Amino acid sequence: MRTGRKILVVFAIFSLLLMLNLPKALAANAKYDAAGLPDMSDFDPSNPIIPTGDTIKIAIVASFSGPAAIVGEIYFISVQWAAHDINKRGGILVDGKRKKIQVIRADTQSKPAVAKKVCERMILKEHVNVLWGTNGSHIMKVINQVAKKYGVIAQCAAALSDELYDARNFTRYSFMTSFQTNQIGRAAAYYYGQIRKKEKKFYILCQDYLFGHSMAEGFKEGLKLYYPQAQLVGEDYHKLFLTDFAPYLTKIKASGAEVVYTGDWIPDAANLLVQARQAGIKLPFANIFLDEPNFLHKVGVEGTKGLLNISQFGAPNPLFKNDLQIKFYKAWNDLWKTKWKAPFNTYLFKHPLGNIGSYMFQTYWLLSVIERAGSLDPEKIIKQWEGDSYEYISGKVMTMRPVDHKAIQDLHAFEYVPPAEQKQSFNIPPYSYFTGCSNTGPISTIPAEKIMPKLDPKLKR
Repeated sequence: MRTGRKILVVFAIFSLLLMLNLPKALAANAKYDAAGLPDMSDFDPSNPIIPTGDTIKIAIVASFSGPAAIVGEIYFISVQWAAHDINKRGGILVDGKRKKIQVIRADTQSKPAVAKKVCERMILKEHVNVLWGTNGSHIMKVINQVAKKYGVIAQCAAALSDELYDARNFTRYSFMTSFQTNQIGRAAAYYYGQIRKKEKKFYILCQDYLFGHSMAEGFKEGLKLYYPQAQLVGEDYHKLFLTDFAPYLTKIKASGAEVVYTGDWIPDAANLLVQARQAGIKLPFANIFLDEPNFLHKVGVEGTKGLLNISQFGAPNPLFKNDLQIKFYKAWNDLWKTKWKAPFNTYLFKHPLGNIGSYMFQTYWLLSVIERAGSLDPEKIIKQWEGDSYEYISGKVMTMRPVDHKAIQDLHAFEYVPPAEQKQSFNIPPYSYFTGCSNTGPISTIPAEKIMPKLDPKLKR
């Protein structure tokens, strides 16, 4: 108990020091203008309307080919939606001229060497104003290095590793608007130890590379802080793209675990859950990527019941709190139902929520910063973004910590329940997210002050 108290005291002091880097105002400096949403009926991700000429250029640096090509398309539809919205409002006034936003695909093929070349081509030949990325912290590291070399703004909207913004890798040209691995782990521990207060035995199973180990470390740190009574009954790491999880599932079964914590992403996430259910393991999985609806439908309602998803795009229930939120949702969902073609007509793109919603509104934040800076000058954008805060359509407020350019935010724990119980969250017809799988029911808030982004003490600014 003494050790636990010491840890809590140290963490409290550390959190206070971090809070000193927050802007004094609690209210957001800006918010998404939902009332101004234009007619989006001409939005088609397969045939996008992309302006050319004297524009604000955003390069989506991501995998648009190879085994992870769908990831690039997820990013594209999210960023292009935000760009299309702002373009139909007339664009953004910068440096005395009103300009529209041009979104450019920059295919990395998931290879660092290719990423470096394509980033340099985007800057030197396409003259882009922002490098937006990406799937893979190793690729994001390349993006940040190139952005620093040429003095171009980079936005980290999808890579999660804390080391990207440590003393060694930090660059003032890059801003991390996504959540981070250590933050995620502590959020999961806070949920189980301070909110749910039921299960006490946990098993960690993650992929055997930097991301997986970082996810695990964050959770272990969180258990010490927020759930010292908990017991870690097992910890394993597996190679990427594993097809046979039987050895790990046997150990989980014998461990007496009550919850499995994993950072696995598709296809590992799908194989892990499917094989666990086939092996008779009905334990809940605490996760961030076991939320892909096409895969969830294959597992079914019972197999997905009880999953616990830590989300960076959430708010307290119910989902819809006003008519403007409903209008925004239907603008997207109606097009999904009536117009879009493959790959954008699958369950994955049904809702402008989850990771898609997050990528979209991280982009809205970027565009808002540029608009309020009134310039494409990177120095003016940096000055505007450091310490800035922005409110999403959901009411969630994001704050940019000046010292290391990491986003401070509440996170939310989504408990998956059968369709009949999803009404507590999805409170308009048809009163469920999906009928073929379990999905969000109860939602718990993990306050930002309990999960402050990890700060490298060696970073001196």
